[in-house]
Amino acid sequence: MKRALVFVSITFLLGLASYAQQGTPASSPIEPQAPGLAASPSPPAQAVVPVPVPIAPTKPNGPVQKSLVRITATSVEPDYKAPWNAGGLERGVGAGFVIDGNRIMTNAHVVSNSRYLTVERDGDPNKYRARVLFVAHDCDLALITVDAPNFFKNMLSLKLGGIPALESAVSAYGYPIGGERMSVTTGIVSRVDFQLYTHSSIDQHLAIQISAQINPGNSGGPVMQNGKVVGVAFQGYSGDVAQGVAYMIPTPVINRFLKDISNGHYDKYVDLGMTYSKLQNQAQRRFLGLKDDDRGVLVNTVVAAGPSANILRPGDVLLTIDDHPIASDSNVELEGERADFQEVVERKFKGDSVKFDIWRDKQPMTVSIKLFTPWPYRIQGHSYDVRPRYVLYGGLLFQPLNLDLLEAYRPTDLRLRHFFEYFVLEQLYLEHPDVIVLTNILPDPINTYLAPYRGGIVDEINGKKIRTLDELASAFAETPEQFVIRMIGDGPPLVLDRNKVEAARERIKTRYNVSKEQNLEEQPASEIAQQVKSN
Repeated sequence: MKRALVFVSITFLLGLASYAQQGTPASSPIEPQAPGLAASPSPPAQAVVPVPVPIAPTKPNGPVQKSLVRITATSVEPDYKAPWNAGGLERGVGAGFVIDGNRIMTNAHVVSNSRYLTVERDGDPNKYRARVLFVAHDCDLALITVDAPNFFKNMLSLKLGGIPALESAVSAYGYPIGGERMSVTTGIVSRVDFQLYTHSSIDQHLAIQISAQINPGNSGGPVMQNGKVVGVAFQGYSGDVAQGVAYMIPTPVINRFLKDISNGHYDKYVDLGMTYSKLQNQAQRRFLGLKDDDRGVLVNTVVAAGPSANILRPGDVLLTIDDHPIASDSNVELEGERADFQEVVERKFKGDSVKFDIWRDKQPMTVSIKLFTPWPYRIQGHSYDVRPRYVLYGGLLFQPLNLDLLEAYRPTDLRLRHFFEYFVLEQLYLEHPDVIVLTNILPDPINTYLAPYRGGIVDEINGKKIRTLDELASAFAETPEQFVIRMIGDGPPLVLDRNKVEAARERIKTRYNVSKEQNLEEQPASEIAQQVKSN
């Protein structure tokens, strides 16, 4: 379910996203042979078999340049090693296309962490300021718009199509490296399957694989067939892993995003909050008392903070979902195609319900589950458009464990890896909603010799269990003579003298240019900057 692809960002130096070009290659007509005259005594010539030459149709999708825009994003990447800093400045280029309502669709990773967006259109030398309307990091889609008068005049909005057939030709449009003007590339649809969306690094949705060269700058551009958008180009494999393998976000995912935001708010994808295994082993099926009909999947774990809690149990067998029979390989028949049964859940929204026919203790049952988004999964995915949470005390930097933190520090401590990998499956979040790690030490006489504690997970302070970053901040706001900080595992506690810490606060802040000693909420970076300015 998680972590397989190499993320294709379009940011300068990082991105790639590749996409294909429409136009079913038309074979050159076979020239008729000239009529023979008379039999000749010379030996017959060997028959020449004409080789079809692919010829792309002329503009098979119409004047796409009137719908396509080039997006330039100036972004700031959070600095997890010094989270009070603004972060590193980056610049990237991507593509987008106009849809109804004077909106421009693109990828979320094109506009993530952006501070300034501009768009350019064909035949216009100006760059126009753009703003983000909605962003969905879990499915890598975003909508932006331009407020400049008459920007959308003479531009054409594109219509959405359906899922293209396997082996059918598609065209991808964008602004890859190598030039400034629109580029069109060609490929065929080679696979329709669930894939990891690497922008979040945890979400898995329907994706369509296409054959095309991988070029940075195509991200967010339309992939078209027969004059309609059939996908948004967004990710692919790096060249040292696979050649000519790229992916586009298909229209079912696009339509769900557009429907979700129709009320003015994006509620994210819902999830069952459970894991399962296929039931193709006949001995296992007989043990469970199932019929020999190749139906059903086995529930392995149920997330206590998910919608399936107290409804499904480990050992249940899911037989149908919303009256769609679930095959033993986890697939269902959906709109004439075989798809993973979770695609039924994918198309639902927060507050919707899903019905299961299940097999429990060798008896049939029917249950209904009201869907929402389980929160524990969020630490295993990337975060965007927010500043990192942290507490700095006595030069000791404490931060909650998440994927971005691991990628910034790359710790080798197996305990940290265990807490990250099994945070959900082993329900570790019940005891530690925040896994608080001592990530960094700003050297000062008051914290000398504390380096061995770096990378440790805070368990308690002065005998009180610490479950969240807020509780940590509250503990440090108290006034004991000493702070005795115990880490998870064996070993002596870390001890700080409160009076010495208080005396050193301004010294440490000045020496390391610390503008703010804590941030407890994942607020947008613009709000954090405003708070710092007002202080």
